[in-house]
Amino acid sequence: MASPLTEIEHFLSTEFTHLVIGGGTAGLVVATRLAEHEDIVVGILEAGLAAYDEPGINVPGRFCETLGTEYDWQFATVPQPGFNGRALPWPRGKVLGGSAALNIMTWNRACKEDYDAWEELGNEGWGWEGMLPFLKKCERFQESDSEHQLLHKSHFDPEFHGTDGPIHTSYPSQFGTSHQYWHKTLNELGAETNRSHFSGSNVGAWTTVTSVEPTQRERSYSTNAYYQPNAHRSNLKLLSGATVEEVLLDPSEDEWVAKGVRFIYQGKEHSVYSKGEVIICAGSVQSPQLLELSGVGNPEVLEAAGIEVKIDNPAVGENLQDHMMTCTVWEIDPSISTIESLRSDPVAAAAADLEYATTRTGLRTCLPASVAYLPFSHFLNPDDVAETGRSLACSSLAASMTLSSSASLSRPPSPQSPYSSRPSTPSSPASSISYTSTIDSPTTKSANPLPQNTKPHETATRTSICLRRLTHPQQNLGQIEYNFDLSNYSPYFVSEPGKRYATMLMMLQYPFSTGSIHVPPTNTTNPNTPSTLNNNRRKVTATDKPLINPRYFLGPGGENDLEMMSAAQKFADKIVRTAPLSNIIVKRAWPPEPPAKIPSSTKTKEEVEVEEEEDFTSWIRDNTTTDWHPIGTCSMGPSPYPNQPATSGYVVSPRLRVHGTTNLRVIDASVMPLQISAHLQATVYAIGEKGAGMVVEDWAARST
Repeated sequence: MASPLTEIEHFLSTEFTHLVIGGGTAGLVVATRLAEHEDIVVGILEAGLAAYDEPGINVPGRFCETLGTEYDWQFATVPQPGFNGRALPWPRGKVLGGSAALNIMTWNRACKEDYDAWEELGNEGWGWEGMLPFLKKCERFQESDSEHQLLHKSHFDPEFHGTDGPIHTSYPSQFGTSHQYWHKTLNELGAETNRSHFSGSNVGAWTTVTSVEPTQRERSYSTNAYYQPNAHRSNLKLLSGATVEEVLLDPSEDEWVAKGVRFIYQGKEHSVYSKGEVIICAGSVQSPQLLELSGVGNPEVLEAAGIEVKIDNPAVGENLQDHMMTCTVWEIDPSISTIESLRSDPVAAAAADLEYATTRTGLRTCLPASVAYLPFSHFLNPDDVAETGRSLACSSLAASMTLSSSASLSRPPSPQSPYSSRPSTPSSPASSISYTSTIDSPTTKSANPLPQNTKPHETATRTSICLRRLTHPQQNLGQIEYNFDLSNYSPYFVSEPGKRYATMLMMLQYPFSTGSIHVPPTNTTNPNTPSTLNNNRRKVTATDKPLINPRYFLGPGGENDLEMMSAAQKFADKIVRTAPLSNIIVKRAWPPEPPAKIPSSTKTKEEVEVEEEEDFTSWIRDNTTTDWHPIGTCSMGPSPYPNQPATSGYVVSPRLRVHGTTNLRVIDASVMPLQISAHLQATVYAIGEKGAGMVVEDWAARST
């Protein structure tokens, strides 16, 4: 094995055409796809280390064991007023493979309308039809047989799955005891089983597909699916343990050119250069952080951090959106085995480990699988939901809308408009996959608005789309996710020894609450780096953790998020109290069951039910946490409109190029301009695939 010195020297001596910052979920997709082309030489810089043989990563049933370890950046939010001052841990993967090495391996897609909303914002080619080929390209789906489908409702439509992509996906081979009751319980409550939840609508009850290799029953993620099969390529170089401090930007006429990056490796500072592009794939927390460290962002934020302003774009780090989650815990039949029980019983854990090692079966293969996505109208009066949306539209939210009429809500930008001409295409025959989208608008050293003849109402706004999801409940979108699984998932409830538990997870999918992620202001009294400006004020570095402020339940629409979650919580409670799922329930443990009330003989049954209906609002404020799905901090779209707030602006173009630069891109979850009704990983892999294709296209056009 080469010594660390030889490794760094070899990396620095390589003439790269492309540098990828972040060897995570999207970064390894981008790097390996680029390396398939012999005229491209790719360098990957990853702050974490590889963990190829880590059981906490590879073994499905050991999910979440790596949270809070050396594989986790261990970020935290600032105290949240909407959560009564609580600060939340925000796990992010600090390991080769990124957060895909830490997640719960859920593999699903959003509704068609979610991707189409991105296209409405001016991002041609990013709607459902444009994304579907890439959602399939990254996937190698293992079909379940007829017996499995009958027993576990593992339905699928082969037309909407990929079969030869790098990421293995499959239904679990074994399920917890509760799953056999899930579909019938939801059916009893009017939610039908969705037999094709990958085809553009995830609404209904279904069984989860997971990113697990079906033979060895190991996690399939960007490291073992994309990087390791390509690590032998001479034009693909990885430097792990390298923390990038800055993208090196040089001025060139009206735009900036990315020349390379400055990074820290084993305590020493180095610089490496690229002939072509620098591609940031550091995720929703660290991609905006790195842009700001490089001088791209809001001048007020940069100046407070001691950073020279190069590109004035106040949208950097804004538009943060996250799925909010609650965990109600239920005591269950003590004879039921759970993954949690293995953590307190070394003998049982050893037996489970042996079973997994020898037969690839047992509790160590189990993952959460009982899922339902439902619209608000499933448990609320549709007219009341629509009225809520109309009320919000007439409130302070309306001030941020730029549409002249509701008719424009459903009209994507015309391909003939002056800002949607297509880039040069490769000479290869046309295929079903297209990387085309709006070309980059002309930019200057501050991100410019759309061309002068473009009217604001030609493109929908994020606010208008969020409002439409309420005012048009007939769209039938998955506005709330329910996920029931054995074990106690709550960070706020301590299990009692000897008892067994299950958790009902409830997640809001389309939040109005938006926040921000920014570098912190400099601390002039505690300098810890030699980097300074001319005034000797300390410059913030990558080791200074960013300020993560999701602003949960705050801002215009924040109260609506709370109200909708409170209503959805009541339905979550109803699900667990409905047979046959209720047959395994002893009682609710968290929040504790309310005191029993004796109905009055003078009241009707309906009056008693209304009186005794629980109000979960206070409990939700004190117990809501993150579902680990942050997006939007480097949002994709046309350049910011003139005289609009930062949250109306965009950071990257529809070709993922940072506004105001010629060759700096961001390709990861941070570019998603609107939250989707799904777990993120499948979509992030697709973004990596689509973005890599754009880079290859532009490199081919530049080289000819």
